[in-house]
Amino acid sequence: MEKAVVNKAVKRRLILALLTCMLLSLLLAACGGGTEGASGGGGDTGSKILLYNNVREPTSLDPPIGFDQVSYDILNNAMEGMTRLGKDQSPEPAMASEWKVSEDGLKYTFTLRDGVQWSNGEPVKASDFEFAWKRMLDPKTASSAATLAYVFKGAEAFNSGKGTADDVQVKATDDKTLEVTLAQPAPWLLSMLANPAFFPVPQKTVESNPNWTAEADTFVSNGPFRISQWNHDSELKMVKNDKYWDAANVKLDGVTFKMINDSNTEYQLYQSGELHIAGVPADMSDQLFSEGKVNVQDSAGTYFYRFNTTMKPFDNAKIRKAFALAVDRQKIVDLVVKQKQKPAGGFVSYGLKEPDGRDFREVGGDLITFDAAQAKSLLAEGMKEAGYSTLPEVTLTYNTNDLHQKIAETLQAMFKENLGVDVKLAGKEGKVLTAEQKQLQLQFSRSSWLPDFADPINFLDIFESKSPNNRTGWSNAEYDKLIQAAYQETDEAKRYDLMHQAEKILMDEAPIMPMYFYDSAYLQSDKLVDVVRHPYGYMDFKWADLK
Repeated sequence: MEKAVVNKAVKRRLILALLTCMLLSLLLAACGGGTEGASGGGGDTGSKILLYNNVREPTSLDPPIGFDQVSYDILNNAMEGMTRLGKDQSPEPAMASEWKVSEDGLKYTFTLRDGVQWSNGEPVKASDFEFAWKRMLDPKTASSAATLAYVFKGAEAFNSGKGTADDVQVKATDDKTLEVTLAQPAPWLLSMLANPAFFPVPQKTVESNPNWTAEADTFVSNGPFRISQWNHDSELKMVKNDKYWDAANVKLDGVTFKMINDSNTEYQLYQSGELHIAGVPADMSDQLFSEGKVNVQDSAGTYFYRFNTTMKPFDNAKIRKAFALAVDRQKIVDLVVKQKQKPAGGFVSYGLKEPDGRDFREVGGDLITFDAAQAKSLLAEGMKEAGYSTLPEVTLTYNTNDLHQKIAETLQAMFKENLGVDVKLAGKEGKVLTAEQKQLQLQFSRSSWLPDFADPINFLDIFESKSPNNRTGWSNAEYDKLIQAAYQETDEAKRYDLMHQAEKILMDEAPIMPMYFYDSAYLQSDKLVDVVRHPYGYMDFKWADLK
């Protein structure tokens, strides 16, 4: 390349231009003196924008379809149901200003607040709730959440194709009144109606555009925030919804949900002020806990694996049980996850009180433990029963993420050491894994369950034969009978006993392998206050503030 020759006049002009640019930069920086409520964080300068990692793209923002944490954490801030879980975890009036319950506990009459609106300015009507709940139950919608609504009279018949929408006893008698008749008493109803599956949808919008939830500019909401921008697989931005009935108590200007599926990257962004909240990376856990930087809060839900009982070798209960007994859960919690979780000795997590005040999990005890000798013995028995001299190839599938991968690799080593079995590993993107799991295409795969309301029935009924959330191919008539009896039982002590019996069958037949119970271990900026984390519910930024 030829060397450039620059004369003195040109040099002077270049220097002058450079000085002007520097001066302008300094002036602009001074003008933007406000910070974004984060320490750093790019975005609306001077605004209170909460920066949160949602981990990945939501599955769907259509209330009956999403049905997972990455979708419902967003929906819980964009929309609102008849009730909302308050700061003390109890259901409070939300879209409904009040409700009346009949003496037998089977009829609820909800009255909507005056003047509630959708973000497009249209009124929220009782008929939007009727439409939404019947749409969730419509077999064509194929909602995994539909079984939650079976407490409504006529709901199960409609959802299973044996009845019609008109048979469902949910009726808007005028724009502000919704009457609901239950098939059986449901002490958890008001808590359950705070779940995003039961959010209303704008009937006019849904009927004119079936893809209304796919983009920011078509999404219509009725909650504390509305979606302003959505860069798929990257970030979703919300701003305060000025049409929300309680907007006066919403202090944030907005929330940005980022989608970062790596705990170390998330931690680095938190360190640089580009996130206000972060999880605790396993390799930094000891240090951060010892420095007292980690907040730990009770949570609810279970990390577990599903066996496909329609695929060999897991069509044999003894082989399934052998795999479940070969896992040292305490080691996985202490050495891999490292966030002070409790190992799962059953499927129902801690925090659910029996009628006498004791904890359901403590009463039920450990129904599955680590026992390498028994695991080996059961494997041999199961192989003999099935006529195997060599175990068919086993592939464990996990959704791609650094923590899930570390857990899967640890399990692989435990199965080799305790059973002498070589297990292959396969990572899949979360949406793909879920879709294939539903179609019973995976042999042995990672899963999780976050309850939709605070009652053990919501853990246990997902393994009924007919439940779309079963995803194991397992069916047990005695189990189904116990769950149905629990639904009908009005004596709470007897109801809890029926649920304990059901959980024992579930653990003995082992269509699943529980690993640990969730807690919420997180890092949070000192500037951020009043985020409400519901053990039996979803992230709530309605009351949050940035100081």
